[in-house]
Amino acid sequence: MKIQKEIDFILAVDALKNVQRRNYNADDSRRENTAEHSWQIIILAQILYPYAKNRADIDLLRVIRMLSIHDLVEIEAGDTFLFDEKAMVGKFEREKISAQKIFGILDEPLRSEFFELWLEFEEEKTPDAIFACSIDRIMPFILNSHTSGKSWTEAGVTEKQIRNMLENAITRASDEMGEAFETLLSRSLETDKVVR
Repeated sequence: MKIQKEIDFILAVDALKNVQRRNYNADDSRRENTAEHSWQIIILAQILYPYAKNRADIDLLRVIRMLSIHDLVEIEAGDTFLFDEKAMVGKFEREKISAQKIFGILDEPLRSEFFELWLEFEEEKTPDAIFACSIDRIMPFILNSHTSGKSWTEAGVTEKQIRNMLENAITRASDEMGEAFETLLSRSLETDKVVR
């Protein structure tokens, strides 16, 4: 069958539904899985696109494509909690091996297209990647700041860690997202979701 590799790929990526993340859903009932996160950031990118800096240089469809595939590496590599400094060591190398494996199911040119989109996202140098990364970073932040913040409090996440890992990634993509970041961080500090 001509499209067998495509079918094999889509069946393989179904495993993303089984990758648990540290974040909790908005109702605090359970941890989200990575497939749910991917779906939500694709929606969020479309909603926040009007606020992007350098919007004329951003291709929203490319951003959506990036966001739809960048976490597929977690099928093999697992989800690495952004604030777990030990786990972050070697993350890129682990995920690169996973990217080559999962995208390797496909034939060219899609195999290389997906890998290059993943790499562009990871490098955060192009306007598309900068905006995509800001969306990926702000979504868990929004969830934590609008819930009890369990994933932060369980890990003892500090204001300094949040600023180091999120602030620049969010503010360089959008002034409005930067303002939202400051407001939500202040609220989280007031309600003890974050260690000062």
